[in-house]
Amino acid sequence: MFLFQLPEDVLFHVFSYLDPRSLCRLSQACKRSYMFISRDAVWRKIAKDIINTGMTRQGIDLCNLRKGPEDNKLEKCPSIPLKDRVRVSHNWIHGVCRKEVLLKWKINLLPWIQLDCDVLYLSQAANISAYHLRAEGGKLQNNRVALFSGHQEDVCRFTLTDTHLISAGGDGKIIVHDRESDYSVEYYGHNQEVNCIDCKGGVIVSGSRDKTAKIWALAPDRFGQCLHTIPTYDRVWSVAISPSLCNFVTGTACCENFAPLRIWDTERRCVMEWEEPHDSALYCIKTDKNHMIASGSSYYGVVRLWDKRQTRCLQMFQLAPTTSSPVYSLCFNTTHLYAALASVLYSLDFRTAASQSWK
Repeated sequence: MFLFQLPEDVLFHVFSYLDPRSLCRLSQACKRSYMFISRDAVWRKIAKDIINTGMTRQGIDLCNLRKGPEDNKLEKCPSIPLKDRVRVSHNWIHGVCRKEVLLKWKINLLPWIQLDCDVLYLSQAANISAYHLRAEGGKLQNNRVALFSGHQEDVCRFTLTDTHLISAGGDGKIIVHDRESDYSVEYYGHNQEVNCIDCKGGVIVSGSRDKTAKIWALAPDRFGQCLHTIPTYDRVWSVAISPSLCNFVTGTACCENFAPLRIWDTERRCVMEWEEPHDSALYCIKTDKNHMIASGSSYYGVVRLWDKRQTRCLQMFQLAPTTSSPVYSLCFNTTHLYAALASVLYSLDFRTAASQSWK
């Protein structure tokens, strides 16, 4: 009996026992096997166990879904076949990539970057620029598509929502920019520079050198109103609101006799805290909300990749071996990782030829 005369559900079950290497070799047997094995359903089980695929444990494909700005529903982004994403994930695991310089500037800065689908946002001094990424190579298009300004001093951090870009500056100001127009609103958030900011669910949380974290309203009827001020007793360098919106975390300078990593609930009570276990400072950290974590260190442009299912570092990339610049910011999608150092923006492209484990 010819293999592909079996019912499809039987074929899917049989192929679920094969590893990626065996599937790729079987797909070369004939045109029909190639067409069948290229289907997403064949690769879904494998994809759930591979980093950076956007696949959850429940099999939901997060990579090709995003929220629509108007109706808040999930809509399709340009699709990448699961077979290709599994191949790219093997390249992530084995460190197979092509490093490129996307932008360079003459003076040292503390840049911050954010990625929203095919648009990369980059802060340089007091301005934030937006660039479209070229579909064929992940490179920046020559002309920026938007410019956000208003700070008198450098932008320390900024965050994105579906409708707003919210920036925090060394001048103590928080500016809420409308992403679709030139409209913006600014207010003085802290007595000293605002080092960090996050926004979810109509709430903004900011942290400052003045040793406080503040919660702000983003709703139209209470816009710009400070809801709570939380004394942290140390300089706040990072904040993050949990997806459930029931708590947020602060990271402080570790200069006082207080735990630098603390979680606060909606009643402004510290409910959990940790001491810092690392010898080298981590300037930035990103996750795909599944298994993968990328971190940027304070020396020589070192980026490390972590898989939450393992205890050891998965890969290390030294972007600037001859300079001591930290990785000030990084972000990544399925195929690329972008890292901003003091004077250069790097891109790591993992869509290269298959890694050795595929051959």
